[in-house]
Amino acid sequence: MRLAKAIAHHNRRYHAEDAPEISDAEYDALVRRNAELEAQFPQLIRPDSPSQAVGHEVAASPLGKVAHEVRMMSLDNAFADEEVAEFLARVRRFLNLPADAEVAVTAEDKIDGLSCSLRYEQGRLVRAATRGDGQVGEDVTPNVAHIADIPQQLAGTVPAVFEIRGEVYMSKADFAALNAAQLANDDRLFATPRNAAAGSLRQKDARVTAARPLRFLAHGWGAASEVPAATQFGMMHLIAAWGVPVSPQLVRCASLEAMLAHYRSIGAQRASLPYDIDGVVYKVDSLEWQQRLGFVAKAPRWALAHKFPAEQAETVLEAIDIQVGRTGKLTPVGRLKPVLVGGVTVTNVTLHNRDEIGRLGLRIGDRIVMQRAGDVIPQVVENLTRDEPRAAYAFPDHCPECGSEAVAEDGEVDVRCTGGLICPAQRTERLRHFVSRAALDIEGLGDKTIAEFFALGWLESPADIFRLKARRSDIVGREGWQDKSVDKLLTAIEAKRAPDAARLLFGLGIRHVGVVTARDLMKRFVTLPALRSVAERAHSSPDRGGEPAKLVEGQVVVVDGPAASAQPPLPLHHPADGPPPRSGEELEARAELLSIEGVGPVVVEALGDFFHEPHNIAVWDDLLGEVAPPDYIVITKDSPVAGKTVVFTGKLETMSRDEAKAQAEALGARAAGSVSAKTDLVVAGPGAGSKLKQAAALGIEVIDEAAWAEIVRAAG
Repeated sequence: MRLAKAIAHHNRRYHAEDAPEISDAEYDALVRRNAELEAQFPQLIRPDSPSQAVGHEVAASPLGKVAHEVRMMSLDNAFADEEVAEFLARVRRFLNLPADAEVAVTAEDKIDGLSCSLRYEQGRLVRAATRGDGQVGEDVTPNVAHIADIPQQLAGTVPAVFEIRGEVYMSKADFAALNAAQLANDDRLFATPRNAAAGSLRQKDARVTAARPLRFLAHGWGAASEVPAATQFGMMHLIAAWGVPVSPQLVRCASLEAMLAHYRSIGAQRASLPYDIDGVVYKVDSLEWQQRLGFVAKAPRWALAHKFPAEQAETVLEAIDIQVGRTGKLTPVGRLKPVLVGGVTVTNVTLHNRDEIGRLGLRIGDRIVMQRAGDVIPQVVENLTRDEPRAAYAFPDHCPECGSEAVAEDGEVDVRCTGGLICPAQRTERLRHFVSRAALDIEGLGDKTIAEFFALGWLESPADIFRLKARRSDIVGREGWQDKSVDKLLTAIEAKRAPDAARLLFGLGIRHVGVVTARDLMKRFVTLPALRSVAERAHSSPDRGGEPAKLVEGQVVVVDGPAASAQPPLPLHHPADGPPPRSGEELEARAELLSIEGVGPVVVEALGDFFHEPHNIAVWDDLLGEVAPPDYIVITKDSPVAGKTVVFTGKLETMSRDEAKAQAEALGARAAGSVSAKTDLVVAGPGAGSKLKQAAALGIEVIDEAAWAEIVRAAG
C-alpha cells in the first residue's frame, strides 16, 4: 500500500503542484514496479492499485478542466522479444486467426513527453487538453497556440470533427539551453526534458509557454466524426498531410522479425535522436481489427510499448526507511547516494519486502548495483559488499507507526502491522483512499486536511467525513480556513451523499477489490446490501450463520436452541483435519461470486474476511447510515439481450470467445460460463455438446453465431 501512497504523493507533487520531489523516471518506476508485482503475485493486488488508473487526477488548478469525449488510454509494456511475440499471439487468439496469419503493425519511437489532445472542428483548432486521468484533463488551448508544430488550421480536406493526439516535448538541445538560462537567472533547474515540457505547457500565463521551445509529434487520434483511412499507417500519413508532424521513425511491419529489427534500429539511433525516447510503440495496423480488439482496464489490446533495456550504475545504500500502508504492509524503501543513470538522478529505490532484502543480503552502507529496467524501474540487482563481515539488517517486528506487532501471515511474503484501525498510518491511509479520485473523489479533502482533522479527533472513519458539517464553527478560523473554503469543502462532501456504489465499494479498501472488480461485483448485485448478503454467506465459520453452534471438546457438536432436539450428534471437526467442510449455502454463495468474470478465490476470501470482522461491519453500517448509494445500473447499448445471461458454446468461427464475451457486456448482457436455469440465451457454434443438450432440456433459446452477429449489428 505504501507504494500506492508514494505514487499518489509524487503524482500530486509533479502534476498538481508542479514541484516534483523525484525525477520523472523515478515516478514511472513506482508505477511500473506496481504492475510487475501484480503480474508476479496476483493474489497480492490491492484495491487501490494504480494499475487501474490512467495519468493523474486533475486537481485544483488555474487551468480549466476538460472532459475527454474519448478516453485517453495508457499502454501495456514489454521488455523482452518474447513478450512482443506473445502480444502478436494474443491478437491472433482474440481475433480467432490462424497461428501463422499475418498481423501488420505500425512501429514508431515512444517519445518521453506530455500527452496532449488537439480538437479540430471544420479544420480549426478549438481546444487542447492534457491527458489528466484519461477522462478529464486540463485546458491548455491558449498555451498550444505558441507551439509552432501545432497548426491553428489544418490543411486540405478534413473531417468535421477530429482530435489529434500526441506528445508535447522539448528537444535535448532546447532543454540544455533552457536550464543554462535558468541557472544564469538563479532559477530552479528542470530535472528532465519531459519535466520541462510539462511545466512549460501547464502555465496559467500563456506568455510563459510562448517563451519555452516546445514541440509536438502526433501518434494517434481520439474523437472523430469520420476516420478517412482504413489503417493506422494510412491515418498517420493523412495527419502529416494535414500539417501536423508525426514521427520520422514511423514504419509498417508485417512480421515479428521486422518489428524487432526496427526496435533495434531505433535503439541504435537513440543517443543521436534530438528528443528523449524510452522505447518503441507497436499498433495493430487494421482499424477494423483495433475496433474488434477493444480495451482492457486502462490500455488498448491492439497496442504495446516495447521498452529499452536497463542501464546500470553503482552507488551506496545510505538508509532503509519503513513505510506503513493502508493495509498495514511494511514496505522498505532504500535511500541511495544520488547516482546518475541514463541521464536521470536516482535517489530512492523500493526494496519490496523482507524477503527481497534477505535475498540480496542488504545492509545500510552496502555498495550496490542498481538499474532502471526499461529506463523506468529503479531496482537493486546486486550487492557488491554482501560478504563483508557486518550484522544483517533486522527487519522490524513491530510497526514503526503504532508499535503493534508486525507479522507475515502464512503463505505471504509481506509483513503487516496487526494494529488495524488503532494504527494511525492505516487509518489515515484508509481515509485518503476513501476520498481519492477513483473512490468518492471529494475535492478539497486532501492529505494535509485529513491529517489535520485526524489529529484533532474529528476523522476516524469514512462516516465521520459526512459529520464534518456539525464542526463547521470549529473549522472556521483555523489556520488556512475561512468561511468560503469551509463551505466549499462541506458542499463537496454533501454532494457525495448519494455516491456511485462501485466507487464506494472500492473506497472501503477491501483487499484485492480494485476499481474493475468493484464494478464487476456491483454489476451483478446492483446494491451493496445484496453483495454483503452473499459475501457473508460465502464465509462460514462455526460461530456464524444459522443456529448458534458451540464446539464441545471430544465427540460431538451441540446445537443450542429449539432445533437441538432434532439434531443428531455430529463428528467434531478438528483443525488438524484441514478446513471444515463447507455448507451447501456457503458453496452456493461462493459459486455465485466465482461466476463473475474477474472474481477468483482470492477476492471471495477477501470479501468474506472483510464482513467477518466486527469492526469492518461497524464501519460499513455507520457509513451507510450517512450515505445512500443508488442502485448500480450500467448504461449499455439498447439490445434485445440487455439484462440477460448469455452462454457461448462450441467453436466460434468469426470471433474468439473473449471477443464474444466483450460484445455481450457491451450489449448489457452477462456472459456466463455454464448453462443453468438462470441462462436466457445460448449461442452455439459447431461442436457444441453438453451445454447445448442442457439448454434444450431447460427450454432455453439457442441461436447460431450468425444470429448473434445480427444482434450485435442491429445494436450498432
